[in-house]
Parts: sequence; structure tokens; C-alpha cells
Amino acid sequence: MLAPSTPAELAQALSEAAAQKRTIALEGKSSKRLMAGPRELADVEITTCALRAVVQYEPYDLTISVQAGLPWFEFTTLVAKNRQMVPLDPPFAATATVGGVIAANSSGPRRRLYGTARDLVIGMTFATLEGKLVETGGMVVKNVAGLDMAKLMIGSFGTLAAIAVVNFKLLPMPEAERSFLLPYRSAAEAVAIRDGILASPLQPSAVDLLNPAAAASFGGSEWLLAVRTSGSSVAIRRNEAEIAHVAGRLAVETECPETFWPEVRNFTPEFLNRRPDGAVVRVSCTLKDLPAVMESFPGPAVARAASGVCYGYFDQAEDTAGWFAGASGLGWKAVIEFAPEARKRTLELWPSPGGDFELMRRIKALFDPSNLLNRGRLYRRI
Repeated sequence: MLAPSTPAELAQALSEAAAQKRTIALEGKSSKRLMAGPRELADVEITTCALRAVVQYEPYDLTISVQAGLPWFEFTTLVAKNRQMVPLDPPFAATATVGGVIAANSSGPRRRLYGTARDLVIGMTFATLEGKLVETGGMVVKNVAGLDMAKLMIGSFGTLAAIAVVNFKLLPMPEAERSFLLPYRSAAEAVAIRDGILASPLQPSAVDLLNPAAAASFGGSEWLLAVRTSGSSVAIRRNEAEIAHVAGRLAVETECPETFWPEVRNFTPEFLNRRPDGAVVRVSCTLKDLPAVMESFPGPAVARAASGVCYGYFDQAEDTAGWFAGASGLGWKAVIEFAPEARKRTLELWPSPGGDFELMRRIKALFDPSNLLNRGRLYRRI
């Protein structure tokens, strides 16, 4: 296992392996080893864990540049000291690295307001198989030159190049936050309230929907709509009144405990810890289709209800095949996001890649024509 301690060493390690046509396994701390495609055996293994430096931090400019191996928890703790944040809310945050979060395009409940990594990354340095260090974007929030190339790296699972440094725009922490849990007897009722919230002046940072099987983890027995609001104390009071109006009840009676959102963010890691043979299916759909998607899952399900991203949890990975058969032809974009390593070679992880898949293959050929880097990690398609 090679552990380069500088971006230049990382680039050199890649070029030396590529020059000899040796296959390469690239990783951070492997916190998301069950995610996406299998980890194929490789001639060379490279970890970015030794790349832990804070390259540049400008608190007054709300920007920071850090190396890819910096643990995500240390990174967010550092900026929190100045009441700043990068609100991606990724699962596995306690063990993940910055590079791993970005390479997997991980996000959580607050993507509704703040977006994903593509909205918060303003620049990047990555190492290619030719041994080059490519710098894109910069340290200025409005500087977007070359950012599209950085966006190729986000969600690529290390199949194109090795992320060495990531530049983020930071956001100030809100003055106050308040969250509410609203139980309903059906998905239709919950989604109707969601629609009312989205049509109102409210700008909640998160709107999640849990089916009864998922809500049971929090002591509930019905469909659970969770709303997170933030801002000044005045804005919080207005949000509370608006939610009470839309929901037709006193929102204060359904106040959410502070532990709720961290537990929702970690729902996937906790589920996989309890179900070693289990799998997680991620579905992207329209807001209109979200109730049907959520009702199609036989077990626990959690949705980013204002973004159209749903997660279905299966006790046995093989059971996903039956679900995909039933969902076929409905236009939902779905992948098996997490599965046991031993099952990944027999399951169809990404049944319908979509019309842009050929472009993705051409990009892979440009960066890695010999298919040496993280083979199969992009859901066994690339």
C-alpha cells in the first residue's frame, strides 16, 4: 500500500504504475467500501490518507483548501470553530475523508437548501495517470474557470484521476435552528403537506420523509415528515407559525429532538452494521413520483422529500432484483448504492445507466485509456 504524503508524490505514484500498465486501486479510508462497484484486485494500491494538510484557510473570505486525506470530521470541526460549515451531511462522516466524500458525491438532508458537492466545491487539484497535477477553479467563490473539469471528478469514485486538494466555499452557521416531526397516516397526506411547505414562503434546510418502517427507529409508527428550519430567531418564529398554518396543527407540539438529524444522516451506516447481507437502493425521481417510489419499498425507506432522492433498505441484497423488476419501465433512475462485496459481481448494480452513459465512457477513455484506475468502481459499468 502506497501512501503519498504530497500531491506531487501522488502524481508520481500514479504515473509510475501507469507506465508499467499496472492496475491501480485508489482509496481514502475505505469507509464507503460497500458503496458502488466492487473493489477489484489491483497490482498497486494507493491511499490518500497521508494527505492531511490544510493548504489555505481564509475565514473572512469564507473559503478553505484542504488535502484529500483530511478526515471529514476534523475538517468540519476546524471550520466550526469559526461558526462556519460545509453542510453536505454525508453518511460515514465519522470515518470518511474529504476526498472520499467528494469522489462519492455524498450528501444528506440539507441538500434541499445547500445543494451537493458540485455546489460547494469551488476548485480542485487532481493527479492524472500521466503524472500531472491539474488545478481547476480557485479560491474565489465567483471563479468558475475550469470548474467543469473538477465536476467530472465529483462522483467518479476515483475512476478518472486522484483528487489531491479540494477548495470549498464555506457558509456561516445559522443563528438558530429548529426542526419538527409531523406524523401522517399515509404517504399522500405527508406529501400534500410537503407541497404546501414548498409553495409557502418557507425555505427549510431539510425536508425528509420516512416510511413507517424507518420511522420505527425513532419511536414512530406512521409516515413521518421531518422539517428543519434555520436562520435568525425572528425567522425561526415565522417558520414555526408558517409550518403550523400549513400543517394545520401547532408545530411546537412536534418539536424534533437534536439527535434526530445525525441519526437520519447515519441511517445507512447503522442499517448496514445491523444487516451485513443487506443492500440500499437509491432512486432519483420527480417530486410527483416520490410517494409511489416510497410505497414501492418493502422495508425501511427514507427520502429527501424536496429533492426527489429516495433510499430503500433491503435485509437481503438478493431481494433488490424483485424490486427492480417491479420498477422497470416506470422511469425511475435507480442504482444499488450499497451491497455486500460478495454480492456485487452477481447483482445488476446499475440496470439503466441512461443516455449520457456513452459520454461517460468516452471521458473514461480520455483519462484512463488502458482502464487501470479503480476498475469497476462506478457500479461495475466503468
